[in-house]
Amino acid sequence: MKNNIRYLRKQLIFRQVDISTALGVTRQTINAIENEKYNPTLELAMKLANLLNTTVDELFTLDS
Repeated sequence: MKNNIRYLRKQLIFRQVDISTALGVTRQTINAIENEKYNPTLELAMKLANLLNTTVDELFTLDS
């Protein structure tokens, strides 16, 4: 699953550690999601979208 997390995070001037702290996960989890090595739970995806001021649909797309 592809995502726009890194792009949106940088637009908002957040570091991975800022996101991880706000969401109660490790920085490594955010890194793995950004690098498409881990698909988050629906709950975490919704929290990420909320934090990055977007929707889950705009944050994640399925691979073709």
